[in-house]
Amino acid sequence: MDVEKLSLVLWRERELLEALQYRLAVEQLVMAGGQTRWLANAARDVEQAVEELRSMELLRAVAADEAASAAGLAPNPSLSALIAAADEPWRSILADHREAFAAMTEEIERIAATNRALIANGLRAAHETLLGADDGGRIYTAAGATVSDGARTAVVDRSL
Repeated sequence: MDVEKLSLVLWRERELLEALQYRLAVEQLVMAGGQTRWLANAARDVEQAVEELRSMELLRAVAADEAASAAGLAPNPSLSALIAAADEPWRSILADHREAFAAMTEEIERIAATNRALIANGLRAAHETLLGADDGGRIYTAAGATVSDGARTAVVDRSL
């Protein structure tokens, strides 16, 4: 079974997933810190990481098909099927990849959900501000939460 090539591709994919985690975390810090100046750069970095992952998925599919063919499996095999067909040490190596992918995917989903919440809060705050809603002296933190600031007034230039 030609698993060595597949394993190398899986290692590269894990590196790209880790890079995506990092870029999502940076995006989160930018939003939570109110650094909107850098938000476009952070979002572009996330998109670039996602695009690199898409390219790597194609290479993984090709490598997985080659490994499946060598093992007598049908094309487009799952990683579980490849693990079941592999001999040691490849069985353990592929199982480690599968566990790492599951953990990384869970973490990426958690960070992305937090980022979506920050974006939604920021959009809501901007929308309310632009509409000139009477906020009763509330102001917004970088995370989009409201806090009371007494009898604060705001002037909005509606000519924009």
